[in-house]
Amino acid sequence: MSQYPVSSMFESPDLAPEEVAARLLVTPSALDDLTLADAMTVVTYMRPKRIPAGTVVIKEGEVKHNDYMLLILEGDISVESELLGGDSEALVVNVIGPGHLIGEMGLLDGSPRSARCTADTDVAAAVLSRTALMRLLRDHPRTGSRLLLAISKRMADRLRETTRKLRSFAQMNKALQEELQIVMNNRTLSEARASRERNKAP
Repeated sequence: MSQYPVSSMFESPDLAPEEVAARLLVTPSALDDLTLADAMTVVTYMRPKRIPAGTVVIKEGEVKHNDYMLLILEGDISVESELLGGDSEALVVNVIGPGHLIGEMGLLDGSPRSARCTADTDVAAAVLSRTALMRLLRDHPRTGSRLLLAISKRMADRLRETTRKLRSFAQMNKALQEELQIVMNNRTLSEARASRERNKAP
């Protein structure tokens, strides 16, 4: 891990852009299991990309040209999930900035994108395509393997967090169902008592 982490592309103008990108790649929000030396190698296979504010960087459900991941170097991106009903509205689930990765799953399997990502500001990013990843694995197999392991661990951590949230949601749902059942039982008893009272009346 970098001994002198940076929080954006422009925080340390004395560093070369490649070293800034490498230091951002080994932050906790990205792939902190990589060494800085590994990251310096990886960024040589990435290409810079400028994204104007308001650009939809990734479309939810997109199936074409999605075999890449981005490392944010500067700027902010909103991660959005489309609401049920298929309309154009979306719920912002996260806002991410320098040192964050998006698109790792697409890099590995090219499957449809799971969320929409929109640039809130002008964004500077570094892109790693699957083609570049294959070159990295060929040229530097150990570094490439450690990169894949770091990405896999990151995805596993996210899966565990999602599982934890789903478990909490299931527990809350169960508690609500039990509360609702109590209310319904009380209502049924009240209605039964009221019916008996009416039948007793002369």
